Amino acid sequence: MAQTETPSKSRSHQRVLARVHELGLDENLKELEAQGYTTIPKVLSDPQMQRARAAIIARSERTAGRKVDVESESGDGFPGMTYLPYLLYDDEIFEEILIEPKPLALLTYLLGESCLLSSMGCHFKGPGGTPVVLHSDNGNGIPAPFSPIAQVANVNYALTPYTKEAGALALVPGSHKLARQPRAAEMMLGGETGNPDAVAMDLSPGDAVVWHGNTWHGSFTRQIPGVRMNLAVYFNRQYIQTQEHHGDAVPAEVLARHTDDQRFGVILGAKQPYGWKAEGPDAALMARAPRGRYD
Repeated sequence: MAQTETPSKSRSHQRVLARVHELGLDENLKELEAQGYTTIPKVLSDPQMQRARAAIIARSERTAGRKVDVESESGDGFPGMTYLPYLLYDDEIFEEILIEPKPLALLTYLLGESCLLSSMGCHFKGPGGTPVVLHSDNGNGIPAPFSPIAQVANVNYALTPYTKEAGALALVPGSHKLARQPRAAEMMLGGETGNPDAVAMDLSPGDAVVWHGNTWHGSFTRQIPGVRMNLAVYFNRQYIQTQEHHGDAVPAEVLARHTDDQRFGVILGAKQPYGWKAEGPDAALMARAPRGRYD
C-alpha cells in the first residue's frame, strides 16, 4: 500500500522550531505538549526582579494609598489577591521582560509569530482571601470544545518564592487535552473538596511557567505572612481582541527604544490590520496578515 507523504514544515514553523532548539528548550517543548505547561528556571536576573518588584510595589501603594511590608504583611492591609493591570508602561523593566527570549520562543510556538500582548499585570497576594478557582484562559467567549491549537497562552514570572502555603499558582497536568472549562466539582482548590489533580508550582524567584490557553489553572490562598508577587503576561492570536489597549496607545518613546526590534512592535499591534475607520483598510497591513498557524 502506498504511503502518504507528510507535508514539509512551513518556513514559519521551521523558524519557530529552530529558535526553540537554539535556546535549549526542546525538552520544555515536549513537556508543554504533554502536560500543557512547562517551567523555565532562572529566566529573570536578580537586578530585573528587583526593578520589577519595586515598580509593582510602587503601583500597589499608589493604588491602595498605604505602604506595604512585603516580608511581614499580615493581611490587614492587603488581604487576599489584588490584580494590578496595565503595567507595561510603569517602568522600562516590563518592556524588557515582555521580550524575554525563552518564554517568547515557546509562546510563539503556541500562538505564532504574529501573536499579540493581551495584558500584563501582577496578582499581588497578601495572606487570606479565597483561592482562585481552576479555569481555562479561554474565558473570553471561546466556545467548547476548544481547539487543540492554542488561541491564548500565558507566562507567569515568579517574583517571590512560590509554594502552596505562599499562595502558589496551581495547574492541572494534561487538562489542555480535555478541550473544555472545568465543571463545578473540578474547579475547587484546597480542603477535602479540592481537585486532587491540581499541582502547586514550587518556584524560585526568576522562574517562569508557560502554559497553553486550554490548561486549567488557579492559585492557592496565601497562608503565611508577606506578599506573593508575580508578573502575568497574557498573549493571544492576532485575530482575538486583546484585554488591554495597546496599538495606537503605545507611547512614542516606548517604540523608539525598540526601533531595531520589529517583533516588539508586532507584539503591541504594529501588524494588526483591523480597527480601521472611514479611511478603510490598510492594504499593506492586510498583505502582512498571518497565513498559517506559526506566522
